[in-house]
Amino acid sequence: MAINLVVGECTINFISAYAPHAGLDEKVKRRFWEGLDEIVRRVPPDERLFIGGDFSGHIGSTAGGYGEVHGGFSFGERNGGGTLMLDFAKAFGLVIANSSFPKREEHLVTFQNTVAKTQIDYLLLRKCDRGFCKDSKVISSDILATQHRLLVMDIGIMLKRRKRSI
Repeated sequence: MAINLVVGECTINFISAYAPHAGLDEKVKRRFWEGLDEIVRRVPPDERLFIGGDFSGHIGSTAGGYGEVHGGFSFGERNGGGTLMLDFAKAFGLVIANSSFPKREEHLVTFQNTVAKTQIDYLLLRKCDRGFCKDSKVISSDILATQHRLLVMDIGIMLKRRKRSI
């Protein structure tokens, strides 16, 4: 799902993503990434872009070759789904906001059940906008009736339009 918000001269694009889980067919996963690719390509470079969602992958606790998109602060071991997301972020000049801030484990884990705790939900934004992201963390709550935990990002003011480079 994509939502556009116009504030003053600035257009902000929010994309909500829900990747197929690890057990599904590779064809289904490829369709998801192709669809997300198509949506992101339609967002003009002078507009803000924020992508959030369940990417069903683990980017791992270290950047390991993805320093331009992975901030070095995450949880767990990288898997194939995490590599796909890192490659996607790299291709579109995005950074993973919730890997950019040192946090205790409880503020990194986005999915927890009785068997495991993992980080599969991520927030991405364009590298050129990374300065607007002031913080990102998981809010743990007993009130939520889901195994997913709320992931939030604090953003600063960004109401001026970026100049398009030609």
